[in-house]
Amino acid sequence: MATEVLQGIDFTLAPETFTCLIGPSGCGKTTTLRIILGLDRDFAGTVEQASPPPRMAAVFQEPRLLPWRTVEQNVRLALPPHDRPSSGAPDLDALFAVLGLQDLRARFPAELSLGLARRVALARAFAVMPDILLLDEPFVSLDEHTADRLRALLIALWQERRTTVLMVTHNVREAARLADRLLLMNGRPARLVGDVAVPMARAVRGGETLNRFLATLTREHPETVLA
Repeated sequence: MATEVLQGIDFTLAPETFTCLIGPSGCGKTTTLRIILGLDRDFAGTVEQASPPPRMAAVFQEPRLLPWRTVEQNVRLALPPHDRPSSGAPDLDALFAVLGLQDLRARFPAELSLGLARRVALARAFAVMPDILLLDEPFVSLDEHTADRLRALLIALWQERRTTVLMVTHNVREAARLADRLLLMNGRPARLVGDVAVPMARAVRGGETLNRFLATLTREHPETVLA
């Protein structure tokens, strides 16, 4: 029997913006991402793209690295064939430097912590120079210190490369710290119940300024923010 998971999901992503899709676990956020990526095709509706189609990359909840490949090999495998130098000469130095992976290029995934493996997943996604980057709770299950470092690295890469980002999370504080815009999802089937601009500059998204914004968001959308 068919189950309706999503209903009336309709939004547009402006170029070079950072949007977070937030809502309680199991409400259909990942399904929405998979539809955009073309991984789920059994749905009624359309995903409209610019012409020519944008280059997309994704980072999932698990790093999904090939265990028999090194860090550098895992990143290079994501590149189009013409971007893979036959000589093996490094062309990813700046990316590895930002993510702190310079000394780990020859390591294998089994030698990495989860936090380092997720850095490699970010490097692999940014290496293809995507027009659109889709992130599915990339920092879930990390301790807060490690997650904070990766959030800062993500923002640094995004500000440098200016791709369009859509990130799925159920962590409202994380979303408010990272995004320009919050799309709030809830219900069964899930609907968009809010579209909220984050009015603060990233430099002041901490302490009482962030707490006041989150308090207002909670009052206006308690079912989504507190679920």
